[in-house]
Amino acid sequence: MKTSSAKAKGRRLQQWVAKQISKITGLPCGKDEVIESREMGQAGTDVKLYGLAKEKFPFSVECRNRETWSIPAFVEDAKKYKEKGTDWLLFVTKNRYGNLVVMDAEVFFDIYEQHLNMLFGKDHKLN
Repeated sequence: MKTSSAKAKGRRLQQWVAKQISKITGLPCGKDEVIESREMGQAGTDVKLYGLAKEKFPFSVECRNRETWSIPAFVEDAKKYKEKGTDWLLFVTKNRYGNLVVMDAEVFFDIYEQHLNMLFGKDHKLN
């Protein structure tokens, strides 16, 4: 695969993730907006979040659209680019395969516990 084709695949995933974040937060996405897909070849998270976007979606996003996966290496990259006050979040995909999310298990269970507390109250475990 040509380098330009590989970069285009990665860019599509980054843009898709940025649009999904925009949809759930109600904040604008695009060039010079509070949610922006990083240009290819730049260091840092793959989706840039500014101000309220980072407050509403406190994750440092890494995206990998590859035919062969090395999840441990991808996670290390996600951890390396994790910004202060956020948790890392990894999106992975490949041709003819759905988009997947990889995250720290402790963070997942913290989020889900918050969700349950919101739905059923903090005392829901006693019922």
